[in-house]
Amino acid sequence: MEKFYDAIVVGGGPAGLSAAIYMARARFRVLVIEKEKVGGQITITAEVVNYPGIFSTNGEKLTAEMARQARAFGAEFLNAEVTGMDVDDDYKVVHTSNGDFKTLGIIFAGGAHPRLAGFKGENDFRGHGVAYCATCDGEFFTGKTIFVVGGGYAAVEEGLFLTKYAKNLIVVVRGNDFSIESAAVEELKDNKNTNILYHTQIEEVKGDSAIRKVVLKDRQTGEENSI
Repeated sequence: MEKFYDAIVVGGGPAGLSAAIYMARARFRVLVIEKEKVGGQITITAEVVNYPGIFSTNGEKLTAEMARQARAFGAEFLNAEVTGMDVDDDYKVVHTSNGDFKTLGIIFAGGAHPRLAGFKGENDFRGHGVAYCATCDGEFFTGKTIFVVGGGYAAVEEGLFLTKYAKNLIVVVRGNDFSIESAAVEELKDNKNTNILYHTQIEEVKGDSAIRKVVLKDRQTGEENSI
């Protein structure tokens, strides 16, 4: 057993960092364990304008300041993967790739990871044209052509929300139709600014500081074209 903490926070995103700030400021011994990059998924967001009290920033700067606050109050950080937890006893044990840690309490703030579509250039343009949250980032694409990938409930819901901002909404569906039956599907189909491409997938996105070209492939004919 390496060290004892009052609380261990699993996850170094905004939720985990907020918990660490409050716990550490209250003079508790706190350890934040993050397996990837401190800051979490929001670090790929190029512009954040809806965080209370902050007029405009980006995800990396916002969470870097949160981490700095937590450290200033005494929180410790560990880059490791949590492999298991023993929580039945009064003293909990968190097992990680860098050892075991004992604590009175565990705050689990594991966050989320987007399901990647898998097209070429997706990682290169994350936060610069490729987004995974319409309510978070939709406003930034006002007046532009927006592509929505998918034919399930999430794609339909996000697509309907994006019709508020898009000059032209293109929904890319791999199958011959949407995979759900819902009135929302018909509402999306009836939207005058929406174009739905069936049996189609995005092959690649290209550009410079932002996406300038989207390469599409017809899954039936194999034909490719660019928009």
